[in-house]
Amino acid sequence: MNIVNPQETTITGMTRNGTFLIEDGKVGRPIKNLRFTQNICEALSNVEMIGNDSKLSDAFGVVTPTMKIKNFNFTSKTEF
Repeated sequence: MNIVNPQETTITGMTRNGTFLIEDGKVGRPIKNLRFTQNICEALSNVEMIGNDSKLSDAFGVVTPTMKIKNFNFTSKTEF
């Protein structure tokens, strides 16, 4: 992840390590990696669910749980 605009708390990055479509609450088929550009404050205000797991974020060294965030902004996808 990279900080695009620190004053607006906007970051950008790519999904990795396998991205899968979730259908009816179940892990479905693999999909292409996606680029996101998102205001973090906006994303955190749109959290619908929080998991009971915690993982270390490689980008910022922060421990966070899995989150379901509505209206997360994906801006492009990879060719493969």
